[in-house]
Amino acid sequence: MDSLEQTGKDLQRLEQQLRKLLEQTQRLSEENRSLQARQDSLVAERAALVAKNDEARTKVEAMIHRLKALEQS
Repeated sequence: MDSLEQTGKDLQRLEQQLRKLLEQTQRLSEENRSLQARQDSLVAERAALVAKNDEARTKVEAMIHRLKALEQS
């Protein structure tokens, strides 16, 4: 095998590795986008739950104050 054939084989091997690397990069990029969207969704869900929790706490505290006021009267 001469030097030109070896160079051609090396180039083919390098092209194949580059294709695999590009495919993996694309898969990871898609996975990253998906994970980012999921994280955004979870952050929004958490914010909504925190707001509901605060609202429930406020209502419970108001009920406790009303009950205490009823006890004192």
